[in-house]
Amino acid sequence: MRGPHNFWRLIRTGATFERTGAMGQALEAMEAPPRLRAIARVMGWPFRWLGYRGDPALPPVTRAITALGPAYIKFGQIMSTRPDVVGVDLAQQLRVLQDKLPPFPTEVAKRVFEAETGFKVDEVFREFSEPVAAASIAQVHRARLASTGAEVAVKVLRPGIERAFYRDIDAFYLSAGMIERIAPSARRLRPTEVIRHFEGVVLGELDLRAEAAAASEFGANTAGDEGFSVPQPNWMLSGKRVMVLDWAEGIPMGDREAIVAAGHDATRLAERVLQLFLAHALRDGYFHADMHQGNLKVAPNGDVVALDFGIMGQIDEYTRRVYAEILMGFIRRDYQRVAEVHFEAGYVPADRDVHAFARALRAVGEPIFGMDASQISMARLLAYLFEVTERFGMQTRTELILLQRTMVVVEGVARSLDPHLNIWAAARPVVETYIADNIGPKALVRDLGRTLRVVSRFGPQLPGMVESLLSERQAEVKVSVSPPRWRAAGLLVLGAALALAGVALGVAL
Repeated sequence: MRGPHNFWRLIRTGATFERTGAMGQALEAMEAPPRLRAIARVMGWPFRWLGYRGDPALPPVTRAITALGPAYIKFGQIMSTRPDVVGVDLAQQLRVLQDKLPPFPTEVAKRVFEAETGFKVDEVFREFSEPVAAASIAQVHRARLASTGAEVAVKVLRPGIERAFYRDIDAFYLSAGMIERIAPSARRLRPTEVIRHFEGVVLGELDLRAEAAAASEFGANTAGDEGFSVPQPNWMLSGKRVMVLDWAEGIPMGDREAIVAAGHDATRLAERVLQLFLAHALRDGYFHADMHQGNLKVAPNGDVVALDFGIMGQIDEYTRRVYAEILMGFIRRDYQRVAEVHFEAGYVPADRDVHAFARALRAVGEPIFGMDASQISMARLLAYLFEVTERFGMQTRTELILLQRTMVVVEGVARSLDPHLNIWAAARPVVETYIADNIGPKALVRDLGRTLRVVSRFGPQLPGMVESLLSERQAEVKVSVSPPRWRAAGLLVLGAALALAGVALGVAL
C-alpha cells in the first residue's frame, strides 16, 4: 500500500547502508564523485541508528542488501556480475546473493509442496534433500522420484515473499515520484514507468506455474541449439508456489577455477554465453532475462545449462531488427548508420542533429573498439553514455529495459570467465547471421508473403469494406459515387497487392 509510511522505508534504506558501513564502500567502488560521497555520509550519519543491523558475519554491502529485502537483493545480483562497475572485490562479495542466501526450513518447503499439489512428499519422493541453493525469491531442493528414480529439482517460494516485494516496490514508487518532482530533468528516464515495469516482471516470478510455462517454451525454442540445454518441468508436481524440474548436473558458472580444472575452455564458454543470449534475443525474440552466474551451469559435457526462468524477455520483430542494426553499426564502426537507426526508430527526438549524434556515438565506440574487456572501464563508459542520452533528449524505453539489463549482465558473466574477451568479435557472427536472414531481399520476400496472407484473408470482404468506407465519405461530402466502380477499385487494390508480391518473389528468386 502506497502512503507516507514509505518515507520511513526510504529513510531506513539509507540508514541501513550507513549503519552497516556499506554506504562508503559502495560509493567508492562505483567511483562516485567525492562531493556525492560527502553529502551521502553527512545525510546518512544522523539516521544510522534507524538502520537494520543485518548479519555481522557478511561483508558490509551484502549485509545491507540482505537486510533490506528481496527487491534490493535483485539489484545486488545484477551488480555482482559487473566487477568493471563496482570493482572486483565488491562483485565477489555480492555473489552470495545469487544462490547462497539463508534458507528457510525444509519442513516448511515440504508443507508448501503438499498444500500446492495434494501429494504427500514421502509418497512422491524417495529422497528429499536439505536446500542446495537459496535465492531472493525461492530455494531449491534436490530430490529423487519414487516412481522412476529420476533426480529432480524442487523449487519452493519463500514464505511471505509476496508481501515483502509489495513493501519494497511501494517504496520504489515513492522514490520515483520524488525524483520526478525534485529533478524534472530526470523525467525523460521515466522512473515511475521503470518501476512499474520492474513490478510486472517481479510479480511474474511469484507464480511458478508461469515459470514452468516459460521453461517449456524456452526449451522448445532452443532445442536445436548445440551446447545448450534447458531442464523441463514436471507439470503434475508443480503449482503456484512449487515447481519440479529435471535435475541439471554441472559446475556453477561463477566458479571459474572449477570450470578450468574440469578441462573446459573458459574463453569459449564466455563467447558461447554471449552468443547464445544474442541468438535467443534476435532469432526468437524470447530470451532468458536473468542470466547471472547463479542461473547458469556448465554440464560435464561442456553444455551451458540455463536455470530459473522466472524473468524472461520478449521483443517484437521490428525491435529486433533495430537492435541488430545498431549492434552491427557499432561492429562495423558505421556510427552514422547507428545514429540514423536511432532516429528512424524514434529513440532520439527528430529535432536533434543526426550528425552530432553520430559524432557522440563515435566517442563511445572508438575508445573500446578492438579492445579486450580488461582494458575498458565500464563505469566511465556508462557515465558518458548517460551524458549522451541526456544531451540528445533520449527517453527510457521501458520495452527495452529487460533487453538492456540482460545485455549488461551477460557481458559481466562473459567477462568473469575471460577478462580479455573481445565482445565485438564474439557478437559479430550472430548479428551478421541475423541481418543476412532478416534485413535484405530474403526478409523482403518473407514480409511480402506475410502481407499477402493477411490481404488474402480479407480479399472477399475488401470490396465491401471499401464500399462501406466510401459510402460514409459520400454522406459527409454529399458526393454521388457509383458502388460498382468502387467494387472494381477494391478488386484492383487486391490485384495490385498480389502482383507486387509476385514481382518481388520473382526478383528474389
